[in-house]
Amino acid sequence: MAGDRNDDSPEDQRDETRAERMDRNWSELLQELRVTQTGVQVLSGLLLTVPFQQRFVQLTAFQRRVYLVAFLLATVSTGLLVAPVSSHRLLFRKHEKDVLVGLADVLAKLGLTTLALTVTMVVFLIVSVVLGNAAAAVAAAGALVMFAGGWLVLPLVVLRRATRGGSQRPDRGNRRS
Repeated sequence: MAGDRNDDSPEDQRDETRAERMDRNWSELLQELRVTQTGVQVLSGLLLTVPFQQRFVQLTAFQRRVYLVAFLLATVSTGLLVAPVSSHRLLFRKHEKDVLVGLADVLAKLGLTTLALTVTMVVFLIVSVVLGNAAAAVAAAGALVMFAGGWLVLPLVVLRRATRGGSQRPDRGNRRS
């Protein structure tokens, strides 16, 4: 049925129904989350052990607050990046895949944002302990710029260039949505 075909974008050359597109988008999102979840869970696990190390008492009150912020951000990141699994369980067999994909997309973006902030705080803490707060501020700012550049600015620049290129792109049919 032609009405069931994905006609959202003239550039999208995929011949799939809306349900097929939602299944593909869900599968791609799960693959991305698997990579991210592992990293954030390892980071969270390591942060769980820090207060139980002998040197923790040597941290300044400020460094302890930085640690606490990093730990709380890691907890939020873990929750946001695992939430699509819970959402899937609640929406399973309810014929709401488009709702699930939209929700999981938002949760993943929020999870990645809090993950970038988590790592930035961890960078600050480690550099603060080793070199002091001034160097830590520079290192954390560098980490934040790297995340913003690599995870936000670069994809948007590439997208802008691709959309300005029009039909000059030879890989137009391989575009993902």
